[in-house]
Amino acid sequence: MKSIRVAVAVAALGVAVTACSSPVQAGSAAVVGNERISASDLSTNVKQLESALAKAQIPQSQLGLPVTQYALLQMVNVAQFRQLATKAGTKVTDGEIDQLIASQGGLAALEKQTLAQGVPPAYTREWLGTSIAINKMMQQYGGGTDEAARQRGQQKLIEEASAIKVTYSPRYGTFDPQKGFVDAGRFGKPASSTQG
Repeated sequence: MKSIRVAVAVAALGVAVTACSSPVQAGSAAVVGNERISASDLSTNVKQLESALAKAQIPQSQLGLPVTQYALLQMVNVAQFRQLATKAGTKVTDGEIDQLIASQGGLAALEKQTLAQGVPPAYTREWLGTSIAINKMMQQYGGGTDEAARQRGQQKLIEEASAIKVTYSPRYGTFDPQKGFVDAGRFGKPASSTQG
């Protein structure tokens, strides 16, 4: 469970390391480094997240952002840290992901935990792989596993991640690296109608 908590903390810090400046390509929700997150992929992720939250009876308000912005931020963070892991030569095997799943009581239990973090079940394995990579990089950058090393590793990880440029499409809101999303954007407002 500790590795998931650390990854959640680092993912939350992802708000501090992402930036927004130049325009993005048409049809893009964001560009992370040289990787494009399409509006279509974001839409699919949002639909899966909304469906899973409704099924689990978790209110969307628990995310703290409109679902579209939250899903986009999660996708950006995963892409950013995946690219950083590639750059650092950090590899995560399917066996390591399976071992983490087994140690946490199985995939169903982990999907509930990650869903509460805004990760749709279809992306749980990818998110867990990113979490493992984040922990490995923090140990590598920090030079150990004690608290001081973890702090050093976390700081170095933030510095390295900030070098990966992120550009958000303004249609999803305005992003401030210090504050996160500062407006709802064209598609960020939650639906006001009830589903029946």
